Amino acid sequence: MAGDRARAVGIDLGTTNSALAYRALGPEPGAAEVLPIPQLVQPGEVEPRSLLPSFLYLPHEAELPPGSTGLPWDPAASGGVVGALARTLGAQTPIRLVASAKSWLSHAGVDRRAPVLPAGAPPEVPRVSPLEASARYLAHLRAAWDHAFAREDPDAALARQQVTLTVPASFDAVARELTVEAARAAGLPAVTLLEEPQAALYAWVEAMGDAWRDEVKPGDLVLVVDIGGGTTDLSLIAVVDRGGDLGLERVAVGDHILLGGDNMDLALAHAIAEALAREGRRLDRWQLTALTHGAREAKELLFADRALAEAPIVVPGRGASLVGGAVRTSLTRAVLEAVLVDGFFPRVEVTGAPVAARRGALTALGLPYASDPAVTRHLAAFLSRHRVALRGDAAPVPLAGEAFLHPTAILFNGGVTKAAPLVARVVEVVSGWLAAEGAAPPRVLPAADPDLAVARGAAAYGRVRAGHGIRIRGGTARAYYVGVEASVPAVPGLPTPVRAVCLAPMGMEEGTSADLPGEELGLVVGEPVEFRLFTSSSRHDRAGEVVEEEEPLEEMPPVTVTVPPGARPAGEVVPVRLRSHVTEIGTLELECVGREGRAYRLEWNLRQAPGGGATAGAGAGDPGAAPPA
Repeated sequence: MAGDRARAVGIDLGTTNSALAYRALGPEPGAAEVLPIPQLVQPGEVEPRSLLPSFLYLPHEAELPPGSTGLPWDPAASGGVVGALARTLGAQTPIRLVASAKSWLSHAGVDRRAPVLPAGAPPEVPRVSPLEASARYLAHLRAAWDHAFAREDPDAALARQQVTLTVPASFDAVARELTVEAARAAGLPAVTLLEEPQAALYAWVEAMGDAWRDEVKPGDLVLVVDIGGGTTDLSLIAVVDRGGDLGLERVAVGDHILLGGDNMDLALAHAIAEALAREGRRLDRWQLTALTHGAREAKELLFADRALAEAPIVVPGRGASLVGGAVRTSLTRAVLEAVLVDGFFPRVEVTGAPVAARRGALTALGLPYASDPAVTRHLAAFLSRHRVALRGDAAPVPLAGEAFLHPTAILFNGGVTKAAPLVARVVEVVSGWLAAEGAAPPRVLPAADPDLAVARGAAAYGRVRAGHGIRIRGGTARAYYVGVEASVPAVPGLPTPVRAVCLAPMGMEEGTSADLPGEELGLVVGEPVEFRLFTSSSRHDRAGEVVEEEEPLEEMPPVTVTVPPGARPAGEVVPVRLRSHVTEIGTLELECVGREGRAYRLEWNLRQAPGGGATAGAGAGDPGAAPPA
């Protein structure tokens, strides 16, 4: 694309809403612009809106009039509906609505390439995979961009821009690779991934201009609290002195917590349903789902307009035996704040850990939601856990606090944080923790529009990658480990001990490699073997360090591959050393390097079902290697 038209594009592929922002790649200052996204708002009616609701509705073939689902770039479009109309239709007929595809994309317990959504829908409803649903949202964004910019200039197509796609900081290598695969399926062959909390901070830095340096100082620790529709994402970013210049370095990332606006909407729906039941009006399962969508819209109205005392909700009827017609009710402000503020942001001690509820032996196959809805307890656990993990050499700056890390500033992001009472409660709770240890309350950094900050920040990051602006150092959000079987005599009934060797330490920069020190290992070639991959969001081991068995790690789904034997007999054990590589998009590659430089590469591209897989191949240094398995 011509230099004067080159753009850095940021895409926020959200659980509830998606957005696209862009700006020039050059050094000139200026805020990122948000693309108005044309979408159906009623059958046959298209409007441009800054947000594309991340919903896909799969209508019955006779449900919508012919020609009523056309889009500016495809007047004859039919089938599934994406965006505002999908959300509206889904509130009326939830069994046909695909929601929370992003959360399903990160769920290792299902085949994310299989048609499993809408979850729990009856057999007559068509289904799509989480991967396909994500690709549909991205394809809509690509088509909207191309319709706006590339109708007369193919070089202006979105696929030819510098596209940055955001993911939760807590996404592991599996979910990141699947996100990239969804982008490819949507016609975006080359994207760069960026963590959402970092994107929010990039948006803040760009919005502040040079004044951001007056807001923070070396030694500050910025807590980014990102609460969206489906997840709560927690990150800590340290302000460091880099030879007299201020720098930013991400030092901690929270676990992937499926807790957000979706949970809050459901809680409101149950509170309203209980009130209806006391009046003798009972709802069935699908009406409760419709009530949940109605509660979300009512919640947004009440938080947007503090003058409103209540907002109406209409739930479609499901037959005379249940409810004889549409159910009309409302969400009051008193119920809203009692359920959300006290239920999801209770006042707790910093020592209070999230409550793990005892689970039943059998459970429905669904998303692994957090068992404790208290965001403040998850925040307490995050700050306490990383206080231990970041002691000593692991800390880039002196870290205050004995029991927990002391954030000196908070940046809020995500649609949930548009609600002032929720933000105020978080600040109140954190300030109380700090006061108990004699520390000052945190400053609240002035945030941009929480719905659009991530997209704007992703666009700003594209400009930073081109050499303009400050870059947040972070690297991988997790540490990754590979399992190595010990060489011990076989004992009946006793499994072979497995050691976990650190492949990629937390913070390993994208585009870098690490040769793992230590003894040679044996690689079995020519027959199916299983690789076990582990991860941790709190450990700060160095590459090559071994984790003892009693140390807790999170195991990812194992993968089975056949390493090409070349001229060697199948089953031979080849002496190798390990080398890891983190790609530019944040995926992980492992090389097993033989004594003569022969390299067996394994890319954790996770394309197999249900949890993923790896591809194996031999490098150019092995002339006898077979093609990749």
